[in-house]
Amino acid sequence: MTAPASAPALRIFAGTTEGRLLCEWASGAGIPARAYAATEYGGELLGELPGIEVHAGRLDEADMERELSGARIVVDATHPFATLVSGNIRAASLAVGARCLRLARPAEALPKGVVSVASIACAARFLSENPGRALLTTGSKELAPYTRVADFAERFFVRVLPLPGAITKCIDAGFSPSHVIGMQGPFTRELNEAMLRQVGAQWLVTKDSGTVGGTAEKLAAARDVGARCIVVARPAEGGGALSLREVEDALLREFAR
Repeated sequence: MTAPASAPALRIFAGTTEGRLLCEWASGAGIPARAYAATEYGGELLGELPGIEVHAGRLDEADMERELSGARIVVDATHPFATLVSGNIRAASLAVGARCLRLARPAEALPKGVVSVASIACAARFLSENPGRALLTTGSKELAPYTRVADFAERFFVRVLPLPGAITKCIDAGFSPSHVIGMQGPFTRELNEAMLRQVGAQWLVTKDSGTVGGTAEKLAAARDVGARCIVVARPAEGGGALSLREVEDALLREFAR
């Protein structure tokens, strides 16, 4: 796979709300870009925007370097927990001589009473030591730690994207269909509350994905029903991470006519 000779000088890895907003802004500002989404579904969420090409599908390290050939600026607007992908984007950008900007999601303080853990494995270990049903909203990619908890198939309910691959991962991991909820967010406080009540959850497990990731609605819903929250802390961004406004300003300086 190679990027077309006419591919725009701006490339955006747009796996988040911030990435979509940046694509919309670039289109409105008349700055052509090529946007990348890991799945066809993600590509559809970007929609059709004037001046924005969309590539849907995962890229391995070699594909990414070839795809970024000719880029001047690469914006990494992937999910805060997609650390492996972010590393590959930085490496590929360096290899092709492009400047890489990290668009980071703002961090927010968690309320008192939340159990903060360093990883999904830590969340599962905490649940193994504390009884009660749990609604797991940390995705389908890291289910193995939960399956090592005694009676996990009875205690845990998993909410994932309504995609065949995600549902299959849950079933293959040992969750029964009655304990798998396939739905696309964003979820309101009221809907989260209804789900927690429906499954009788005493715990809600989520990642610290910030406001746009729906964390606030989950925390509020859990509080409403008397459930407690276990929040997986996001990886440290490191220096150089920028806000959406800061990335927009940088692109204006680079591409303003």
